[in-house]
Amino acid sequence: MSTTDTKRGDEPASDLDRTDAILRTENLIKTFGSFAAIDGVNIAVERGEFRSIIGPNGAGKTTLFNLVSGALPATAGSVYFDGEEITDLPPQERIRRGMGRSFQISNIFGGLTVRENVRLAAQARHRGEYSFLESLFKPTDRYEDIDADTDGIIDRIGLADVAEEHAAALPYGDKRRLEIGVVLATDHDLVLFDEPTAGMGPQETDDTIDLIQEVLADQTLVLVEHDIELVMELSDTITVLHQGQVLAEGTPEEVADDRDVQDAYLGGVVE
Repeated sequence: MSTTDTKRGDEPASDLDRTDAILRTENLIKTFGSFAAIDGVNIAVERGEFRSIIGPNGAGKTTLFNLVSGALPATAGSVYFDGEEITDLPPQERIRRGMGRSFQISNIFGGLTVRENVRLAAQARHRGEYSFLESLFKPTDRYEDIDADTDGIIDRIGLADVAEEHAAALPYGDKRRLEIGVVLATDHDLVLFDEPTAGMGPQETDDTIDLIQEVLADQTLVLVEHDIELVMELSDTITVLHQGQVLAEGTPEEVADDRDVQDAYLGGVVE
């Protein structure tokens, strides 16, 4: 694959519109003073795709996630989710529409039990099924569907044995498993994972990735990950950022063979 084939920064928006993209950015820019952390990024992530975003430190990966999730406002350009522009929507509205995000640092509630964390997320998903008065006065143990969802998710993430333990007391790997359970409970259409295996040993990494693949198989996943071998093994498509721009994009094999990627990031020829 030639470098010209893989670069997307100059691609016209009409080409991006022709994909079945659940997530799309058009000429997205984020500046901090005179520094452009994201500089004209165009990406289109199709439904059901496992997309990884890689690049050297400072390439703009987390900044791009912050723009897509609404944690940072864009300086210019647009973000589209499920066919509608969301560039100016707050993070909570993006979540309501079906976009979830997992952070580098676990953002579960340490003072709640495993069950309470998952149940809170499941209850948020079902809240539209009950009136405001029901939510205030109906005993929570009568929400049988929510209880069933909660128990099922705890079983799927392998934390049934510690369901009544406080999240703060869990080992690091189990905290990340719980966070995946929370994402699963909210039933997002698109999940952004920012280095989900950061700080893990090899076995924890393998277990976490297996869990993501198993329980989030029906969702669209966008992953920022530093483990290149893992990215090459799992991804349908890889987007390579360099200095805030899309350097290359393609299948793992295409990206590994791209000379510019090898020079800028992978450190030479990839076997």
